[in-house]
Amino acid sequence: MATFSQLTVDKGSDSVIDFCCSPCLEHKTVQWAEFYCDNCLKFYCAKCINLHGQLFGKHVTYGRGETSKWPVSKEVEDVIRKCDLHEDKLLEMFCDKHSQLCCTNCVRRNHRKCAKVTLMSESVKGPPPDLQQLSRRIKTILVELQTLQIKLDTNMKSLDASYNKQVLEICETRQKINAILDNMEKATIKDLDDKMKILKAALKTDSDKCSKLKHELTCLSDAIHDIINKSEFELILIASNKCMERIKQSQTLKENSVQVDSSLTFQADRDLQEYLSKLSSLGNVSYPGQVFAVQGLSMYNMSIQSDRGICGIAGICALSSDQILVANNERVKLLDHEYQVVGHCDLSAYAKDMCVITPSEVAVAVNNYQNKDKTGGVQFVFVNDGQLIKGKILLFQHSCNGIAHSHKDLYVTSGTALYKYSMSGYPLKKLYEDTSGDRTVHKCAVSPSGDKIFITNPSQDKVLTLARDGSVLHTLTDPDLRALQGIHATDLGLVLVCGKNIIQLDGEGRKKLATLITTGAEYDRVNPLLVFYNKSTATIIVGLSSCDILVLPVK
Repeated sequence: MATFSQLTVDKGSDSVIDFCCSPCLEHKTVQWAEFYCDNCLKFYCAKCINLHGQLFGKHVTYGRGETSKWPVSKEVEDVIRKCDLHEDKLLEMFCDKHSQLCCTNCVRRNHRKCAKVTLMSESVKGPPPDLQQLSRRIKTILVELQTLQIKLDTNMKSLDASYNKQVLEICETRQKINAILDNMEKATIKDLDDKMKILKAALKTDSDKCSKLKHELTCLSDAIHDIINKSEFELILIASNKCMERIKQSQTLKENSVQVDSSLTFQADRDLQEYLSKLSSLGNVSYPGQVFAVQGLSMYNMSIQSDRGICGIAGICALSSDQILVANNERVKLLDHEYQVVGHCDLSAYAKDMCVITPSEVAVAVNNYQNKDKTGGVQFVFVNDGQLIKGKILLFQHSCNGIAHSHKDLYVTSGTALYKYSMSGYPLKKLYEDTSGDRTVHKCAVSPSGDKIFITNPSQDKVLTLARDGSVLHTLTDPDLRALQGIHATDLGLVLVCGKNIIQLDGEGRKKLATLITTGAEYDRVNPLLVFYNKSTATIIVGLSSCDILVLPVK
């Protein structure tokens, strides 16, 4: 392949990349190349090509009218060869099992057990893919993404308009009742603000993903244009795989993007004046598509050969890099995209629960059953380049059954009490306590805004919603809330609870929205212990007592 240099300059609002004259560059002068010599493998400007022609009259040169015979630029080759997950690595291998392009890091982390991982040079067999067809398909996808982004932007504006309209209606409703509604009005508008923030954040995330995919597809489209008529079969194969992956991501984004097809609504209570003293808000703020619809079910086993005994899943977390962590027994395990264990680290005590702290760090609530004083702690674990590394550990003078993190504070349950700690382990407050049973404060979760704390009470089959100060806002009982275990607050502000059944609650913990799974005889031996919603894959993951997880795609 030819050696060359390139230059990036701004012309108006466009960035132009072109080849530079090789002899001029040797003399530290930047000059656009007008010709390429197939014999010298160098580029020449209009001036240097004359001298070259005098010296090498028989050499074959191609001008700008024949750029299809010029070599692929380094910029284009870098766009194609760069690994999407590890930007400092180049794609050098191909996994036949997963049909995935891999760098050395990818192979080490996700494909070590794959039977056939070959070098790219060995994978170039048969006729190359039809890049012309791919190019046409990319253009179609770009149009669809542009349409989707316009829709997302329109939805965001519609959300603003509906928000303003509902605020006005709330204020109009407020004017019909007496002065006692001052505090209730503020509470309702705050509820609306929370829903607004949740939806806008979700829309912005999808809009950002849309912009990123548009940029990546545009770069790939430009790159494909440069290699369509060349014999760079490795680049063509890589480009084809990259294009198909981006197209797949585009389809997933279109199917799973947040939809706000109708306005936020505020339903005023007609009997407000009569029941004023019993109400805590002016009405309910809601938005469409709140109830999950389960689309299927798959089960995966989390045990590895060196596990000691069978112990159920105690914690599930998803990191920003879409890596999944599970905790069970005395271990935290790292999963690949097919929910296979690819790494683990050992803990010094039994894991009871787990929550995300940073994009690469989790906190694990642990208990030492050999200690008769029933003390527990919190073990921090980092993920670095596919490796699990233990960090600091905090020790407490009580059991640690559940854990949640919000606004740089830790919330830990002991079985009968809920404690609030700083990240350094400093005790801030005992927020709530119920000593009427052994499991009255079992697991906990915190709303995205941090203003509500949800706890499960298996002793009495109920879910409690607490304010920041620990006061009880709501108590929910329902026939489906049986053998309660885990609880999880989603990014969209909804609450999932598991026990004998998987239940979806509203963002207040005030009412049941749906029973997603009713566990029958087939699950009697494998009771759900915890539940987690992974927004990036639109799946609900359920940890079972049998060291298995259930993965439920949802809409």
